[in-house]
Amino acid sequence: MIKLSRALVSVSDKSNILKLVTILQNFNIEIISTGGTAALLKENNIKVTEVSDYTQFPEMLDGRVKTLHPKIYGGILAQKDNVKHIETLKKNGIPQIDLVIVNLYPFESTINNPKCNLELAIENIDIGGPTMVRAAAKNFKSVAVLTNPNEYDNFSKQLIEHNGALDEAYRFKLAQNAFSHTAHYDKVISEYLSKNNKQENFPSTLTQNMNKKMDMRYGENPHQAAAFYVEPKIQNGSLANFKQIQGKELSFNNLNDSDTAWECVKLFSAPTCVIVKHANPCGVCTSITIKDAYKGAFSTDPTSAFGGIISINKEMDAEAAELILNQFVEVIIAPSYSEAALNIFKTKINIRLLQVEINTLKNNLDFKKIGGGWLVQTSDDHKLDINTCKVVSKLKPNAEQLEDLNFAWEVARYVKSNAIIFCKDKKTLGVGAGQMSRVDSTRIAAIKAENANIILTGSVVASDAFFPFRDGIDVLAGYGAKCVIQPGGSIKDDEVIEAADEHGLIMIFTGIRHFKH
Repeated sequence: MIKLSRALVSVSDKSNILKLVTILQNFNIEIISTGGTAALLKENNIKVTEVSDYTQFPEMLDGRVKTLHPKIYGGILAQKDNVKHIETLKKNGIPQIDLVIVNLYPFESTINNPKCNLELAIENIDIGGPTMVRAAAKNFKSVAVLTNPNEYDNFSKQLIEHNGALDEAYRFKLAQNAFSHTAHYDKVISEYLSKNNKQENFPSTLTQNMNKKMDMRYGENPHQAAAFYVEPKIQNGSLANFKQIQGKELSFNNLNDSDTAWECVKLFSAPTCVIVKHANPCGVCTSITIKDAYKGAFSTDPTSAFGGIISINKEMDAEAAELILNQFVEVIIAPSYSEAALNIFKTKINIRLLQVEINTLKNNLDFKKIGGGWLVQTSDDHKLDINTCKVVSKLKPNAEQLEDLNFAWEVARYVKSNAIIFCKDKKTLGVGAGQMSRVDSTRIAAIKAENANIILTGSVVASDAFFPFRDGIDVLAGYGAKCVIQPGGSIKDDEVIEAADEHGLIMIFTGIRHFKH
């Protein structure tokens, strides 16, 4: 246990700092601070010594040099139980500093401003701050370090509980947080500078800094351990920002499937429901109301929907909630829930209800783990303009067919390759996913529709990649499909188009594919 006597406070993010420093003063902890932070403390009648007065050395170079001084770093790095260190401090008139409260220049928010240029970004690279944080974290046996305003309340609780002192286990935890903080900071700088190197599409070194949000009972299977980690700055609208309103603990597979459901439903602006089972949409529907959208999605494949993940893009209302209770569901995701809907779901307290803000922005990079490395690519966020697609068949689509083709194409984006989706009236009729052969995916989609007593006559079909042979066209035409949307680009495109014309099918090429593995 170490009793705190002196704190160095230098924060760019001044959230809740006054409340924290007031608590420090209650324990007679001396405060040393830098320019802007010191001015704020003085304005609020908090006794503070400015760093330049403390070191007897002025800030210089437009503030680039403030804390880089032996009196600061000697005080932070000295070990309390090392006699030689204490003697050296006394000989040189250096007091010990046993608390460092520092967060860094706002580099990340600076570069996120569209008006930011390289010069402004460079000036927002903190030097003294990370050095103090790392020094304090290294010497956690003698010093506590705080970098996150979200930790202030817990820190204060610890300080009050131990009458102005902190135990080593807590200081060690703060040190871990501190090194994670500086690692993320350096990562953002490195990636920004790499992006400004026009010769590199991807940074030469890629560092990922994740924070553990929760441990899980197990992974995909009970013999696998698992945990859920999140990015330090989670983009609005991402599933990782979920708020769990009720229900059992989330599993590894729950979250994996929920991400597919949520990303898919965000593609649509009208009321839409997506039902996912084992990482594939088994039913998607856009309608006038959420209730009708759910009914349409569920009817595609009621068997697969059992124990599935349901996502909607509008507020969950009572009518939809009442209907959903008739099926077994693992997770429901919505941007909001009416009070009436919440009361209905309370009758099934094990259903996991997640609330996530709607935001259609995509992450810049997509990652896939392989043995010994990562595959990194830009996100598949291409937005199709259906009116610019190339009609390659003799027959031309009408406006209603174009709408259905566009709907089917958006769904195909989130179905595992090889993906075939039969749709009509903005509702999936049959989904074939993850097969080694595209023609097999076509047959499976049709079989699923048949099992659900769905007629495919007059339907449209989306294929996430080109048809390599005409056999897939022969199959879907045999089930009554009338339109096909696909990327094109096969060496046998002429043969495939000829098959479409023979069957009286409309076919359009997108020029882009949506493989998802």
